[in-house]
Amino acid sequence: MSQPKYVLAIDNGTQSIRALVFDDQGNVVAKSKVDLVAYVSTQPGWAEQEAEYYWQSLAQACQALWAQGIVSADQISGLSLTTQRYTMINLDDQKNPLRPAIVWMDQRRAEIEKPVGGMWGILIKALGLSNVIAELRAKARDNWIAQNQPEIWAKTKHYVSLSSYLTYKLTGQLKDSTGSTMGYLPYDYRKQQWAKKSDLKWTLLAATRDMMPELVEPGDQLGTISQQAGDATGLPAGLKMIAAASDKACEVLGAGGISPHIGCLSYGTTATINTATTKYVETLPFIPPFTGAMPKVYNTEMMVYRGFWMVSWFKNEFAQAEQRKAKELGVETEQLFDELLHQVPAGSMGLMMQPYWSPGVRQPGPEGKGALIGFGDVHKRAHVYRAIVEGLAYELRSGKEQIEKRSGSKITRLRVSGGGSQSDAAMQLTADIFGMAAERPHTFEASGLGAAINCCVGLGIHPSYEQAIEKMTRLGDVFQPHEPTVQLYDRLYKEVYRKMYQRMQPLYQSIREITGYPEQ
Repeated sequence: MSQPKYVLAIDNGTQSIRALVFDDQGNVVAKSKVDLVAYVSTQPGWAEQEAEYYWQSLAQACQALWAQGIVSADQISGLSLTTQRYTMINLDDQKNPLRPAIVWMDQRRAEIEKPVGGMWGILIKALGLSNVIAELRAKARDNWIAQNQPEIWAKTKHYVSLSSYLTYKLTGQLKDSTGSTMGYLPYDYRKQQWAKKSDLKWTLLAATRDMMPELVEPGDQLGTISQQAGDATGLPAGLKMIAAASDKACEVLGAGGISPHIGCLSYGTTATINTATTKYVETLPFIPPFTGAMPKVYNTEMMVYRGFWMVSWFKNEFAQAEQRKAKELGVETEQLFDELLHQVPAGSMGLMMQPYWSPGVRQPGPEGKGALIGFGDVHKRAHVYRAIVEGLAYELRSGKEQIEKRSGSKITRLRVSGGGSQSDAAMQLTADIFGMAAERPHTFEASGLGAAINCCVGLGIHPSYEQAIEKMTRLGDVFQPHEPTVQLYDRLYKEVYRKMYQRMQPLYQSIREITGYPEQ
């Protein structure tokens, strides 16, 4: 019997960075985790973190991995990296950070000084894209920095994502994967490359082509571990680094989402539903699909921006008792929340939550707000918690239906990963709201597994993604829907949830006009 091959997957998420050793059958052989301070906020709505902090945490996670003595660094065949999306870093001509990274949760907005003029302006107005273009210009971090920190922007030689920066720290090469490229950047999502010089994005954004890193496809080699990086991480110099993709794209791959009929739910800080397809499908008109974790593949993503961040919010604001108990037991607080879900019947006794806690472009629109409706004197904090989880599942079901409508492909299977998928009660709730079996991948580390698959294919350990997925992914627990509960949720979804935003949108607009929040 041949010896298993080991690869290292580094997963730099929002709450932690994990160093994961997988074998060629998709098993987690060893792992270490370093908790992260997600961001520092010096002004309301800002979210920043030092770029060097991410690198030091990565090195710490790697060194802690080897210290366990389960696997040695010399046994690793190669490594891949997956990171949080659209966390942007300004580098000078020596590739040193000029300011803290602006984290993906940051809400600052650039000023729109005047509308786009000329033929582009006429075309934008004719196509009804004025709001979309305005959002792009306002949310682009490079535009904000150029306006508000011009001295920093003048020194910026490279404007890169966290994945690019960590790749540079590991290999000395300023490269990135197409699968990690997303956000308000001059990227051509259809062709999966930087936009041509004639593209409108170069006019709308402050960034220039020479600031962008070189792009390669998932599975291609990014470089090899430098001696300096080896000294910091314990990895052998010369070890190959293979391109993976962003955390959500890797999560789809790690869940075995290789075709349009598999819907992949991610119950993470941002909650999403995705499918993988070789067709370019705009799930929302003029909003491009993201690049997937396989070459020439797109992810038809619908997201709930704050997602399971709401669980963290609930924990901080309402779950002091669970926090104390968890500390006594030596477990994570969220592990105790299943008890809250079990205390409340399906439907939360009429309490309904709309998870639009961050404004959007379409639904919710820029005036969007969250809502809890249906309160009565019977409701306690357990009802609020269940309503939060149900509301997320309702919104992701709405995303499923939108993907099916726009793609023309029926989703017949449901895979659920991310932190929230560890809850059996949340998995059962999901099966009941979707009216279909909810399948849990065999490992919680789905995004890391996706990066490991990229690495194995890139190294030739498996000759194709199809074979790698067959060998390295499989199902864990499967939760079957309970028909009476399915019927209850179906009525609440169709007769209440689907109507909430339309009915409340005028009120949200009035709140915005009166209070000035969210900013116009």
